Amino acid sequence: MTRKNSRPSTIDSAPTTAAEGPLSYLLMRAAKAHKAHAAVLLREIGLYPGQELLLMQLWDRDGQTQTDLVRALRLDPSTVTRMVGRLEEQGVVSRVASPRDGRAVIISLTPHGRDLQGDVRRIWADLEQAAIARMPERQRSEFLDGLELIVTALDGTG
Repeated sequence: MTRKNSRPSTIDSAPTTAAEGPLSYLLMRAAKAHKAHAAVLLREIGLYPGQELLLMQLWDRDGQTQTDLVRALRLDPSTVTRMVGRLEEQGVVSRVASPRDGRAVIISLTPHGRDLQGDVRRIWADLEQAAIARMPERQRSEFLDGLELIVTALDGTG
């Protein structure tokens, strides 16, 4: 992969097998870097990466079943169970048995959980700015469009 500037690219130092999939290699590296940066920012408010995504679901529609959250987040049920458990221990969410279906668990925000929304908005804005700071503005829309196409192709939603 050639670059227009003289700075060596991440792909230049990649394992040789990654040459078969430079886009995949760079997406993986970008995702890891993004998650690591998010972890630093989220730690300020006592959250771990991924927990804010669950909270975003509840901020949009509080009082969801755990099954609904599993479906929305596209995560393994055991992962969501652990995540909810940790958030409950922190006083961010509560869980109660559904009055309609004793097998279902309803997850709701606590006042503390609702109060975190502003902090998460700020953190996500900071994360976004850090991620695109070196990207020319004219490329941002095309980059987002390209990522949407990749997600659609790999998720099987398109």
